[in-house]
Amino acid sequence: MCPEQARRIQIHDYQPGHENFRADVLHGLHKRQKELPCKYFYDERGSYLFDCICALDEYYIPATERAITRASIGEIAELIGSGSLLIEYGSGNCTKTRFLLDHLCEVAAYIPIDIAREQLLSAAAELMSAYAELEVLPVCADYTGDFDLPAVNRPHRLRLVYFPGSTIGNFDPVPAARFLQQIASLGGIGSGLLIGVDLKKDPSVLHRAYNDSRGVTAAFNLNMLERINRELGGDFQPEYFEHYAFYNPVDGRIEMHLVSLREQVVHLDGTAITFSRGESIRTEKSYKYTLDELERLAAAAGFSVEQVWTDERQWFSVQYLVNRGRAPD
Repeated sequence: MCPEQARRIQIHDYQPGHENFRADVLHGLHKRQKELPCKYFYDERGSYLFDCICALDEYYIPATERAITRASIGEIAELIGSGSLLIEYGSGNCTKTRFLLDHLCEVAAYIPIDIAREQLLSAAAELMSAYAELEVLPVCADYTGDFDLPAVNRPHRLRLVYFPGSTIGNFDPVPAARFLQQIASLGGIGSGLLIGVDLKKDPSVLHRAYNDSRGVTAAFNLNMLERINRELGGDFQPEYFEHYAFYNPVDGRIEMHLVSLREQVVHLDGTAITFSRGESIRTEKSYKYTLDELERLAAAAGFSVEQVWTDERQWFSVQYLVNRGRAPD
């Protein structure tokens, strides 16, 4: 990103500081089942590794979602209509967004929201170069927390939230409903939500997706420990931990863990954290849904499912939801 582009970008910065990072890490490592929030995967190296994961054959989600969206873009654009304000949660490198921008009519502005600041700035600069007439207003934030949307210069008919990639699966069911309520509140009555949702399928497919043969997912998972060392002064030895991912059929979710290969003590911020051999840190949960399960989850937040598109294997779905408002409790 050149200096001229950097000057043109007005980033609205709500990025959590190191104090939040440190507090979340220490809190998670003191739980009975040690865990780390998956939002901290995405430093600069983590974002790069995730982009590499998305290019793997085993990780079917990006290619399947892209194929569904391309096949259905005419119907999607017709449902959304013209004059939308496009708000993307977890925008990443914005590659999926470009396809929407190429087909939606008269987008008033684009607001990408992401916790990875450098990637957000780079992606925003590239979009501003590619779409000269589009107002791009990046927000660096943990989108599960508090932030304000920037003011938009052009009028808009509809607030459209875009939430691809099945990231909704990273929430436990109750927090997932609360998060959808947050999106509904941000959009207002009548707003739209275009969301990617991974579907339940043969566990062997899921196992391959989260245990790729090249070890990229393992490197992505272990980078969390390396980030803690880099930014918080921890003394994790990543070579003494191993990536482990499995499908939990009872809860309908993939779990990613880092398993300690030996008894060891790790130090962070003057705190000693002990690990027994075989003890794990859970770093991610990724729930898989049936279409009925997602419809019930959406309804609890006030959304109605207007349209669902799936691939032939029914591995993944792209869904368009409309905020009808929650019924009184």
